[in-house]
Amino acid sequence: MKKMYGFIAGLVILLIIAFVTENNKMDQEQKENDIPKVGILQLMSHPSLDEIYQGFIAGMEEEGLVDGKTVHLTLQNAQGDQSNLKTMSEQFSQEPVDAMVGIATPSAQALANASKNIPIILGAVSDPEGAGLVTNNQTPGGNITGVSDLTPIKEQIELLKQLMPAAKKVGILYTSSEDNSYLQAQDAEKELKAQGLEPITMTITSTNDIRQNATTLASQVDAIYVPADNTIAGAMPTLIEITDAAQIPVFPAVESMVEDGGLATIGLNQYELGILTGRMTAKMIKGELKPATTPIEYLKQGTIVLNQKQAKKLGIKIPQEIIEKIERSAD
Repeated sequence: MKKMYGFIAGLVILLIIAFVTENNKMDQEQKENDIPKVGILQLMSHPSLDEIYQGFIAGMEEEGLVDGKTVHLTLQNAQGDQSNLKTMSEQFSQEPVDAMVGIATPSAQALANASKNIPIILGAVSDPEGAGLVTNNQTPGGNITGVSDLTPIKEQIELLKQLMPAAKKVGILYTSSEDNSYLQAQDAEKELKAQGLEPITMTITSTNDIRQNATTLASQVDAIYVPADNTIAGAMPTLIEITDAAQIPVFPAVESMVEDGGLATIGLNQYELGILTGRMTAKMIKGELKPATTPIEYLKQGTIVLNQKQAKKLGIKIPQEIIEKIERSAD
């Protein structure tokens, strides 16, 4: 009989443990279900896009939303594959998440195609209106708003002229399928003409085109301008190998591309762009903002970034007035 009592007591204890464990599990699942979910879609792995994501996390935390505690963040990286962008966007919309963030224009466009209801916040899209993502940049009008990485093209061309006063022809190299790059390339072409320089534009469709097209372009120009182009950013070593051989400097629109061998730019801090994106996303989740009535936000000030090692390699002397204004050396 004592054995029977002991068996029953043990069974009761096991049942209690199982009950408590299950309750704790249910409580944890309920807790996870109660916190908002955000899906982040990043086009590819690249320093500038990675910096935006890190800044995004910091911006969310500034608004009290900490991953795993007060918000659940899911990052999907498409690795530059269009089919991945489509699949990942659809996964987010079907879960569903409370908000979606698109880092780079192709990511944002994929998210826009996946949902017309879930709030979508743009992280680093130069011209949302021009890309067809919003009705206009001041009053978006739908479920999309965000942060623009529109670069100061006029000032960038002025910097090019200061560093290359004898330049007459400037090449523009960009990826034809990237709307973001196409729009910036058009603006750069107009600005080059306005500043008395002759633009020569060449496009690529993928990284496979860079070697041949860059070689051809470098033989025709005194310098090359590259907009905020994700495809070229991921293949800067190839581009710089070719332009270095031809002794032609590359002026990119993005800071990280200067670090990868470009000569100089007046760029926007990618981490700061991420912070702005994170803050806006947090406010959307908390109900403080609505996409339809929230204007596209801009980072107000660019900084001069110079690769002095590259300047020395190409035999380019940096004017003292530029040296005094340099806020960050990229080499």
